[in-house]
Amino acid sequence: MKKIIFRTDSAFIIGSGHLMRCLTLADELKQNGAEIKFISRDLPENLTEIAEKKGYKVYKLPYKNKKEIIIDDYSTWLGTDFREDAEETIKILEQESPDWIIIDHYAIDIKWEQIVRPYVKKIMVIDDLANRQHDCDLLLDQNLVENMENRYNKLVPAHCKKLLGPSYALLRPEFREARKKLKKRDGTVRRILIFFGGSDPTNETEKALRAVLMLNRPDITVDVVVGKANPHKEKIKKLCAIHSNVNYYCQVNNMAELMAEADLAIGAGGATTWERCYMGLPSVVIDIAENQKIVTDYLSKSGFIIYLGISEEVDIYRIHEEIAKIIENTDILLSIKRKYYELRVGSFRVSPYI
Repeated sequence: MKKIIFRTDSAFIIGSGHLMRCLTLADELKQNGAEIKFISRDLPENLTEIAEKKGYKVYKLPYKNKKEIIIDDYSTWLGTDFREDAEETIKILEQESPDWIIIDHYAIDIKWEQIVRPYVKKIMVIDDLANRQHDCDLLLDQNLVENMENRYNKLVPAHCKKLLGPSYALLRPEFREARKKLKKRDGTVRRILIFFGGSDPTNETEKALRAVLMLNRPDITVDVVVGKANPHKEKIKKLCAIHSNVNYYCQVNNMAELMAEADLAIGAGGATTWERCYMGLPSVVIDIAENQKIVTDYLSKSGFIIYLGISEEVDIYRIHEEIAKIIENTDILLSIKRKYYELRVGSFRVSPYI
């Protein structure tokens, strides 16, 4: 039995995406007989309880508030110095003697990995940014950008196996099941799904909802999904409650079902992009972080999404204008739907490489 430890974090600023995709991979590896544990720092408003509810042991590193976590300064995301984080991690690795450590963290790079290397047999990194060097044996980047095949050539060792592109997207089993029952979409918008991730610090959810309500189309059903860490969730819940065609959901486990039922999604970039693509769901995308921009830019230019820009540059009226245009012209969504046939999202599993 392989012993595998994940090192990842979640928090209000960091969001839930890193933890959630690690859990997807953890579930796949567990199904193949691996023993899985997690190491996460006990950051404010973290979501490690999701991993614990799934039955995974989570080692929680103490948060001493040595560094304020800043959304676009990844060096702060560990909440401490990288050396201290590595040393605290090593104490756990010495107890566990894992075969693999799998790292999904924008604040971790080659310096941290070289400190930890003697205490594990192999290292895997999940990354999106290609902005720093890694000492790893396996690297996964599930995104699609220009020159994807070469972007890590100088950033990882020559022996490192690279799993690149959406064919390696980490998709929960619920998506594979829901895709088998997909309804036929004809470009008409009857149902809209709004979801901006687990925390949504800039409250794009409310912005998008108000933009849709401006359409004054009670015949269009709207599903609004928020995460448990969303600080605006009660306000959004009250807004949903006064409209009979709007459904409110918090921390759902049936996202695939909601995507299958929708004709259009409004959401952020990031990992959810590939879930929407896999489900053939056309999307209006607003970035909530700078790190999402390179992928959403490329997907927009390639015709896979309707991209409005970074959150601070997009207001309610811009969203309303775009949605109104889409509703009036069914060809817009049909052209995106046809583009999805070019993608092989989630066609390969990651577990055989570990």
